[in-house]
Amino acid sequence: SPYVTQPAESLPAVSAAAEDTAPAADPLDLLLAALSTEEKVGQLFIAAPEQLLPNAGALTAMSAPLGEALCRYPVGGIILFADNILSPAQLEAFNQELSLACGIGPFLAVDEEGGIVNRVSKFPAFRETPFSSSQYLYAQGGFNKIRENEVEKCTLLGSLGINVNVGPVCDVTTDPSAFMYRRSLGQDAQTTAQFVRDVVGVMQDHKIGGILKHFPGYGNNTDTHTGIAIDDRPLDHLESVDLVPFAAGIEAGCDAIMISHTFVNCLDTEHPASLSPDVIAYLRNDMGFEGVIITDDLVMGAIQDFCGEVSSAVYAVEAGNDMLISTNFESQFESIMAAIDEGRITEERINESVRRILTMKINMGLM
Repeated sequence: SPYVTQPAESLPAVSAAAEDTAPAADPLDLLLAALSTEEKVGQLFIAAPEQLLPNAGALTAMSAPLGEALCRYPVGGIILFADNILSPAQLEAFNQELSLACGIGPFLAVDEEGGIVNRVSKFPAFRETPFSSSQYLYAQGGFNKIRENEVEKCTLLGSLGINVNVGPVCDVTTDPSAFMYRRSLGQDAQTTAQFVRDVVGVMQDHKIGGILKHFPGYGNNTDTHTGIAIDDRPLDHLESVDLVPFAAGIEAGCDAIMISHTFVNCLDTEHPASLSPDVIAYLRNDMGFEGVIITDDLVMGAIQDFCGEVSSAVYAVEAGNDMLISTNFESQFESIMAAIDEGRITEERINESVRRILTMKINMGLM
């Protein structure tokens, strides 16, 4: 890890006699036991700096108020947007300060898909031209071009202290009029699956965490940023098409998956996928995924229409999500704390997710 988050002196001491007689303790058990409930709940959140401190986007380096906010709300990850990015020197220094202030090594994430979604390479100070979309790269040179581009992307992000790219996009969408088309590979399920394998492999080689998205696949559905989208396709269609790239990403060892806000009626007619215990149970039990499950932003229109922004965090944890992307972080943090106090969410449930999160951080070398 490029940043030291916990000095060795702060670790529990073990006597020589104890070492001779006691079995080695699980480091994760020791860490979980040492964390307060507030610290554990903080690990569930990926927040933007602006949620922790107004006008943080204008900062050129860590400020005392932002550092204090990170002590009060020790989040598990920070997601950076274009407003947080000024120059390579600023971003590298800012990420280093964020990493130190969070205590437990945080996920420092961006959406750098290429094409219409770029946070870093959109600025000439970082790259002469923005990274191209996966569709364009595939048309220009197939998987070789995609791998070459991914190596450059991971190298750039890693040099800036960014350790997670929110991707690859696993959606199988071949209709040019569909919302997700321009962000997808635009090819069939098997071709998209190979794309996912290649991208995940390069990301792992460069120690950049990946997040497969948007489970269980948008298909040709509408935009959930603005309202509810309903997917009536049968399960056998999802399993033979949309879920194929996700299965490939899981097999390739990707540590995290993002759940979409679509209603997937073949799995659950009552909840959007991101708040559905049945969808998450399918991902765990039928697809065998043991890693970190992450919601898409909980204040997107589809979620607001369903339950309101504050309670959505409680629904998300109850459903089985491990991490929550939130642009209304403070109220959602408090809503989970209140649910724990009321007995609606147990500490054991929180521990399950924190264990997965810490395991992913250890695998990535962040701790």
